[in-house]
Amino acid sequence: MHNLTLRIAIIFIISSANAFSQIPDGYYDNASEKIGEELKGALNEIIKAHTEKSYGDARYILDETDVDPDNAENVLVIYSDHSVSGTWDAGVTWNREHVWAKSRGIGDVSNSTRGAGSDLHNLRACITDINSARNNRWFSECDELYEYEGEPTGSFTSSTDWLWKPRDEDKGDVARIIFYMATRYEGEGGEPDLEVIDYIPTDNYTKDPIHALLSDLLNWHIEDPVSVFELNRNEVIFGYQNNRNPFIDHPEFVNLIWGTETGIASLEDGNLMLYPNPTKGILTIRSNEDFQSITIYNIMGTRVKSELNISKTFTVNDLPQGQYMVVLKNSRNSITKPLIIME
Repeated sequence: MHNLTLRIAIIFIISSANAFSQIPDGYYDNASEKIGEELKGALNEIIKAHTEKSYGDARYILDETDVDPDNAENVLVIYSDHSVSGTWDAGVTWNREHVWAKSRGIGDVSNSTRGAGSDLHNLRACITDINSARNNRWFSECDELYEYEGEPTGSFTSSTDWLWKPRDEDKGDVARIIFYMATRYEGEGGEPDLEVIDYIPTDNYTKDPIHALLSDLLNWHIEDPVSVFELNRNEVIFGYQNNRNPFIDHPEFVNLIWGTETGIASLEDGNLMLYPNPTKGILTIRSNEDFQSITIYNIMGTRVKSELNISKTFTVNDLPQGQYMVVLKNSRNSITKPLIIME
């Protein structure tokens, strides 16, 4: 493993260690060793009984969920690189963007609305004019740079097709929000049954509970990995709603659900999954390919354990509690994954 790659990986795990460690013990236990619809159903059971906040409440919660880490008085808005005052001013500076557009099966929303229309995981602070420009466009690749007040935003749209592509720093965030919504809302108890589709509908204004485009969202999920901003946001929302976005906590779940269904091999690691993670002793390796060696590094970059001719399980109970990086290798591939060992 190249030293630079290892250093970058270690920086990532140090910066996100607190967020990883705040996942309640056993939170995802019922999702382990599952794939496809079975995994999606298990995650739905875990996250569906959330504490609902109203859409009105979100006006005063988003200034905490979307806080600018460099300026606690501001929020970071989606679809552009603006940092603006977090104080709610009736939507003049920023308003509440429904990433899964409310007209796509969620329905009309008022300040008293609760449920899918007020789910904090789906709401982001957004410059009001940019929110209007995005409208309810499908998420997909497009190439017409969208400008705001004469400056490029980094987001793209199309003058011929009803499409929107978030800027590079937001496209993975958007994908994981869409995947959350399609998992959380499965049509029970009068809730919408939201589905991600892999085609662009001919009717731009359909109110069907669908969103597109799956294949592009899968690619965006890989191209823009989970950020510290998302990890923090997930924790803050958990404090309010008592549920989490599983695709932020476990990005590998995305491909285990939609990749296996569509045949899209979106992950470069061959559907590799290490579980349980955090672990207290035995690490199980699940992949569609075999690996000949496993090496574990501590956060200082020191190799602390290695083994050749590995099986599907690996013992780590001889290592102290802490954060580590796991490197799996075979003749054609080298894959790095974060690992947390608990007491």
